[in-house]
Amino acid sequence: MQLFFQYLPYFLLVFCRITSFFVVAPIYSSRGVPIQFKIGFSIFVALFTFFTLSIETSVSWDLLIIPLILKEVLIGLLLGFVAYLFFMVVQISGSFVDMQMGFGIANVIDPMTGTQSPVLGNFKFFIMTLIFLAMNGHHLLLRGIMQSYEWVPIDHKIFQSIEDGTISAFLVESFTLVFASAFQMTAPLIAALFLTDVALGILAKTAPQFNIFVVGIPLKIIVGYVMLLLLVPGFLYLFTQLFETMFNEMSRLLDLIGST
Repeated sequence: MQLFFQYLPYFLLVFCRITSFFVVAPIYSSRGVPIQFKIGFSIFVALFTFFTLSIETSVSWDLLIIPLILKEVLIGLLLGFVAYLFFMVVQISGSFVDMQMGFGIANVIDPMTGTQSPVLGNFKFFIMTLIFLAMNGHHLLLRGIMQSYEWVPIDHKIFQSIEDGTISAFLVESFTLVFASAFQMTAPLIAALFLTDVALGILAKTAPQFNIFVVGIPLKIIVGYVMLLLLVPGFLYLFTQLFETMFNEMSRLLDLIGST
C-alpha cells in the first residue's frame, strides 16, 4: 500500500495527459465512441505508459501537484488539437466548394463533433477517416502520445515555451498551413466553378432570353460533381500527404516543447 500511494500521483499525471489527448484527438474524440469506453481505454493506455516510464522524481500530495496537472492537461490538449486541426482541412475545403455549388444551406450533422458541417466536407471527411484507419493512423496517434514522455517528461517546464511565445507562433503557423492546404485541395473545383460563372455571365449578355438563375444552379452542380468525380482518385495521395504533414507537425511541437 505504501508503494501504491507513492506512485499513484505519478500515474494520475500520466492519466491526465492521455485523457486530455483523447478528448481532442480525431477518431478517439468522436461522439459515436461511448464515454465509458473512452475512460476505460484511457486508463488502459495510461497503465501501459506508466509501466514503461523510468520514474526519477517523486510527486507528493500537496499544492505543487496542481501546476503539474495543468501542465499535463495542456500538453495532451496541444497534441490532440494539432491533429484535430488537420482533420478540419476537409471541412474547410467542403465549405469553400459548397458555397460555390449552392449547397451552403444544406448542412448535415458531423458524427465526430455533433455540429452541422457541409455536405461535401462530410463526404471527404468519411473518406479521410477510412484512409486514416486503413493506414493505422490511430495506432500512430497512440504511439505518439505514449512516446511523448521521451521529449516532454513529467517534470518538464512547458510554461517557458508559452511565456516566450514559441507555442503561440507554432499554432499560428499551423492555422496558416491548414487553411492553405484546404484551399489547395479545392483549387481545381473553385477554378472550374469560377469559369462556369464566367460562361453564364457571357451567356446572360449574349442571350438575355435565357433564365440564368434557373439554368445556372443545375449547371454548377453538374460541373462540381464531374470535377469531384475526377478528383476522387487523387484523394489517397492528398490525404496521405496531409497525414504525413500532421505527424510531422506533432513531432515539431514536441521538439519545440522539449527544447526548453
